[in-house]
Amino acid sequence: MTATSPRAPGARSRTVPVAERAAHRWEERVQRGAHPLVYPAFRALARRGPVVRVPGLGVVVNDAATAREVLLDTEHFSKVGPGAPSDLWTPVLGPSVLLNMEGEDHATLRRALSGLFTPRSVAQLTQAEAGMSLGTLAPRLLAGETVDLVREVGALAGTVICRMTGLPPTDAAVRDAMVAAQSVVGLVRLHRRSLTPAQVRYAREVLGTLSEPARAAYRDGDPATVPGRMRGLGLSEREALGAVGAFVMTGTETIQSFTPRLVALAVDTGWMDRLLLAAPDDALRGRVVEEALRVTVPTPAMLRSVRSAHRVGDVPVRAGDRVVVATVTCCRADGTFDPARDTDPALRNLWFGAGPHFCLGMPLAMAQVGAVLDALRPVADAGRTLQVVGREVARGVLIPSYRRLRVASAASSPVPVEEAP
Repeated sequence: MTATSPRAPGARSRTVPVAERAAHRWEERVQRGAHPLVYPAFRALARRGPVVRVPGLGVVVNDAATAREVLLDTEHFSKVGPGAPSDLWTPVLGPSVLLNMEGEDHATLRRALSGLFTPRSVAQLTQAEAGMSLGTLAPRLLAGETVDLVREVGALAGTVICRMTGLPPTDAAVRDAMVAAQSVVGLVRLHRRSLTPAQVRYAREVLGTLSEPARAAYRDGDPATVPGRMRGLGLSEREALGAVGAFVMTGTETIQSFTPRLVALAVDTGWMDRLLLAAPDDALRGRVVEEALRVTVPTPAMLRSVRSAHRVGDVPVRAGDRVVVATVTCCRADGTFDPARDTDPALRNLWFGAGPHFCLGMPLAMAQVGAVLDALRPVADAGRTLQVVGREVARGVLIPSYRRLRVASAASSPVPVEEAP
């Protein structure tokens, strides 16, 4: 059975199988669970045009090509200034944490840290930790156990980011602080340009619990860690502690959100067996993952402050204006999840940004996705498949995600998609 796809203006029309529509409904629930007001508002704004000025919010960009132009144009648009990420994070993390920097200082720090994020470096780090975190995943599933994939992926992501930042991954206080740090990210609201004073105090208290182990990593100076690299660059201990806080807050939530949603999409649409049986370098695996990234959109919105008078599309802007790149509507305008369809070049990797602020951690995220798929592959090799047996949408989070996604192995036969209530 097929049906016409719900689509945004400009999206290509096609006939959509019922399974894709059911998967789409679950993704809609995930988006609305995180942003019950903002997500529907973004959808409505997309129908008003590619660029829309919204009083109190900013100039909202709903078009992928225009979004890329804004992200590439650092002469007119900045991550530092009124309404930009610096307003949110500098009071908490200090001024030197990449996500609130521009210009040569940003480029210098990015170059210094880039060696930690080469494909080879992240593969070695992830493989070393994945064996410990995920080694029992497939055997447990094949033995009939039901597994919460959100918990499993979160454990891997937390361990990896601890190793990268020099924090002890087995320290219970550190792991508790990392969970609390993720809650800080959930305080962000697009209709507010900064955190409240009470939220800033809370965020500092949470990250303060990480200060001693992070300080030890800085003083140790190990270039295999973020604090060690920053010390070698001549940056202060305080700046290094801020960077550790930034990596802890942002380094786990994306992968913990995306990988369970990838699995849910693949199960719901019948792609799971093909995905698991594909080799790591198989184009099919890359295409399924890329399409899931387009649909889930790890970064729902990106903020910029206007530096000088310019235009965003047909809308004139002036210094101090806030630009909200609605990545979620830009990327999802191309329709429901369909790995067999070619991606619009304008969308390619837009969910990770563009230009000098393109996500430094993308190789690390992709290495962890690959590690989870590799860990699940024995299920398919054994002639079994994965089935989603329960899920719960996360609420009050910045990055839309499942709070729980319970999976089990099942006989390889078509399984009806669990309907979204």
